[in-house]
Amino acid sequence: LLFPSAEAARAFFVFGDSLVDNGNNNYLVTTARADSLPYGIDYPTHRATGRFSNGLNIADIISEKIGSQPPLPILSPQLNGENLLLGANFASAGVGVLNDTGLQFLNTMKIYRQFELFEQYQEQLASLMGDESSQQRVNQALYLIVLGGNDFVNNYFLPYSARPAQLDLPNFANLVISEYQKILLRLYDLGARRVMVTGTGPLGCVPAELAQRSLNGQCASEPMRASAIFNPLLVEMLQGLNSELGSDVFVSSNTGLMQNDFIHNPQNFGFVTSKIACCGQGPYNGLGVCNMLSSLCPNRNIYAFWDAFHPTERANRLIVEQMMTASTKYMNPMNLSTILALDSMI
Repeated sequence: LLFPSAEAARAFFVFGDSLVDNGNNNYLVTTARADSLPYGIDYPTHRATGRFSNGLNIADIISEKIGSQPPLPILSPQLNGENLLLGANFASAGVGVLNDTGLQFLNTMKIYRQFELFEQYQEQLASLMGDESSQQRVNQALYLIVLGGNDFVNNYFLPYSARPAQLDLPNFANLVISEYQKILLRLYDLGARRVMVTGTGPLGCVPAELAQRSLNGQCASEPMRASAIFNPLLVEMLQGLNSELGSDVFVSSNTGLMQNDFIHNPQNFGFVTSKIACCGQGPYNGLGVCNMLSSLCPNRNIYAFWDAFHPTERANRLIVEQMMTASTKYMNPMNLSTILALDSMI
């Protein structure tokens, strides 16, 4: 064994948007960034790392569950040597399934750029371990991809978007799904064999949408309709891919349903509010960005949302708990505990 400690843990590869970006956008010229406090206020170092959370994000907590360190951002200069064995995080805040999503954030790493970097990463890994071992490491790794929310909130529903004039919501959702299918097949071609794919959260319930579109604090209806159309189509598409590939490669994670539970019954989960963001300004703290001038809640554990779009660490922990143990209503065809048990037998 080259590096027993790192080799013992399964590699973990993360792709997607700000829900799982752990610092890539710090290295880019972009307005989609989380590199200054109060971001990171509850992170172990109490520093802003580029994670869009008060503390850990979903990918970090999954790393904890598989007994590994979170993989480093692909753009981090520290990602070399032994660190390569843990995998890598390619996610970039602001991106979507579609190429025109998130253009307003200037420079982000679109999903196919994330895949180009994954190819380069594989070359580095092969030069470290040899072709056969590195290929095995890539095939046996766990993958997480989080995309789709931005295609609605940072594309279709933008006030100046041309999209609604071209396509109604169901047709737009179908376009996103058909493009997403190509993305997932490309990831399969690159060696992924066990991929958790999240649906969108309840888009109309995030503080940003409440601040801009809500009547009397109800979740905004059009973004909610988008989630209700998109998520079932995604599950169906993933089932289709699995039957085409003859294997349960793709696992759908219904994070929308998971979040719905605590958004509609916050008290049952120990939250005081699921409408007001901890950090922000304006109605529901849902306007503008979270920074040192924003109002900041003293206790993050009783808020479901950290900023206008992103859950708190505590909400992220609830989501991952569900990913670990939930029934097929939430995790289809199996939950993460089952994946880990099955794959440890290989």
